[in-house]
Amino acid sequence: MFLFYNRAVLVQHSCTVRILLTNRCYSASPVRLGALQRLNEKCEQFLEQRFPHISVLYRTLMRGFHLLFEDVKEVRRIKRVMRTSNVQFKELPYRDMERLVLFRRDMVKAVSLLVISIPPFAIGFVFLLMCLFPRQLLFRHFWTPQQQKKYQAIDHAKRAQCHAEILKNIISVVPSVSGWRQRTILLNLCSKVQTGTRPSLSELQAVREIFCSPPLELNSLEPGSLRSLGSQLPIMVWFPSFITRRRLVTKALELLYLDRAMKNLGLDQLSEEQKRQACDLRGLNPSDLSSGQCRDWLQQWLQHSAQIQETETSLFLHSMALLTLNYPPVPE
Repeated sequence: MFLFYNRAVLVQHSCTVRILLTNRCYSASPVRLGALQRLNEKCEQFLEQRFPHISVLYRTLMRGFHLLFEDVKEVRRIKRVMRTSNVQFKELPYRDMERLVLFRRDMVKAVSLLVISIPPFAIGFVFLLMCLFPRQLLFRHFWTPQQQKKYQAIDHAKRAQCHAEILKNIISVVPSVSGWRQRTILLNLCSKVQTGTRPSLSELQAVREIFCSPPLELNSLEPGSLRSLGSQLPIMVWFPSFITRRRLVTKALELLYLDRAMKNLGLDQLSEEQKRQACDLRGLNPSDLSSGQCRDWLQQWLQHSAQIQETETSLFLHSMALLTLNYPPVPE
């Protein structure tokens, strides 16, 4: 099947190359372009009739390259604006900032795939790996709608485990927190989350000082706690602790600036899909949530995020777990 897929891709790719060469080297007439377009359509019909599964994969692959090309053009435009107008990342409008954040996340896999493809004659092996491990090697542009839904569920199941581990890590260091009053406040907060109740924003603000000092400040966290926090973003968590800590700070600040830009834009300016994408980016699974639930959670999150300073990255990262656990609330 993989050989058929490669052959079909080569046939279709040869048609595309002919079109590109014709446009590049000649002043192609409408008749010639029409003939090439009909040939291209016949190739697609052949794949759809003889190899329907491969046809779906091929269309997804071509659509993915188109979306990736559009992303590259948009990112180049944004970078050019930042360079010519001397605009920093945190000063960008929301949609440009979100485009950069998602593009950087996708490029982690794209660069890894490119590195694997460097050795001679490795492209066939890469295509095989792409078919066998699409979730690990590809990203959202190259997934079918069914794959996107499936992989999102897998990712959020892992995030849910990380959120539970984060809560356990907080509870384990409660005896090390200085001050009887602070220990009591933090323990009551954790107990409330354990019983299935979501903390209020005032309760989270009451413990903000605790996350700015040992043992819960970012520089004092154990490697296991750093990995749990990193797994909800996600980032590579198996690097040395100082690299993981630096990446956590970078990603936390990116989301913090993104929150401020979203608050300035207003939730009413976001489409349904954009709201769900925003929830997903912050660790909440939007697949089983209604539009109103997504909006309510984002509104509460933005209220909390607006009060967090750039130096309070530990509070920011732990809040992602504390506000995501037990949501949506179970009706009584």
